[in-house]
Amino acid sequence: MKKLLASAALIGMATTSAMAQDEPLKIGAAVYGLQAEFMQIWSEALEEHPAVVDGMVDLTIFDGRYDALVQQEQFETMATQGFDAAIFVPIDIEAGAEAVRIANEAGIPVVGSNTQVNSDLLTSYVGSDDVQSGYMEAKIVLDAISCAGNVVIIEGPIGQSAQIQRLEGNQKALAECPDVTVLEQQTANWSRAEAQTLMENWLTAHPDSIDGVIGQNDEMALGAIEAIKAAGLDVNDFAIAGIDGVTDALNAVKAGEMSSILQDARAQAQGALDVAIAAAMDGYEPMSDIWQTYSDMGWEGGAAASYNVPWTPVTADNVDDLLAQRQ
Repeated sequence: MKKLLASAALIGMATTSAMAQDEPLKIGAAVYGLQAEFMQIWSEALEEHPAVVDGMVDLTIFDGRYDALVQQEQFETMATQGFDAAIFVPIDIEAGAEAVRIANEAGIPVVGSNTQVNSDLLTSYVGSDDVQSGYMEAKIVLDAISCAGNVVIIEGPIGQSAQIQRLEGNQKALAECPDVTVLEQQTANWSRAEAQTLMENWLTAHPDSIDGVIGQNDEMALGAIEAIKAAGLDVNDFAIAGIDGVTDALNAVKAGEMSSILQDARAQAQGALDVAIAAAMDGYEPMSDIWQTYSDMGWEGGAAASYNVPWTPVTADNVDDLLAQRQ
């Protein structure tokens, strides 16, 4: 716990104050991997948090390289170096529990974000409902093919909470369409290249049979589109949906090639950092403006067990505004 000084500065929100301190809080963010755009956006948003910009927080972002053991070692580093708090975006819902245990034994509060971990030692969680997004994206595809025909599902890394929960949502929507057959279902590990290879194989195995593609993230949906184009087929003959709202997906939505659901990386990352600071410092009020954007989340002193960031379907009406935010 850092020694607090008497002065406070209003930043962002009119009701927000940040208490000055002798030295910055050391906060680590252990993310599952930084190869794809979504986690890059998430990490950049964390670095743009007012508490980081003004030096109140000394932030370290750890690249987990899609490996649960690497993430565990990073938590051991944070424990050894005496970090004040940690944010965790785990690659594996079960294996990540050991990393949280290591932090807990070292007295480091851990706030989850974006993907979940099965641990009752987590201080809080700031993310979005992946079951809901899985249902939403599958429903888009199924409605487009009038609840009849054949689809393929491209899954995220097996064992990650987003893969598990989005699949649950996919299956919930499919249960409403008994005349739809799932021809193929396999992981592409959030990778555009892996998804392209899968889709190339599936187009060969099921010529003229695939009506829809349910990609559990945008990168994989985009990989499917590349495979369809490479095969000389018309993308408009397929109903394709993904999740995240990455830049290429926004452009593909604008071109009429796919559908997407925006996952607000900025709100997840900056919200998680506000909660992590509150866990490490008495009397902290949030400095990010995301609590105004999503006022229904409710700050609750940073002490709530979870904070749910809403999804935003990408449409023709909002896609230009979303693209403009990436400039």
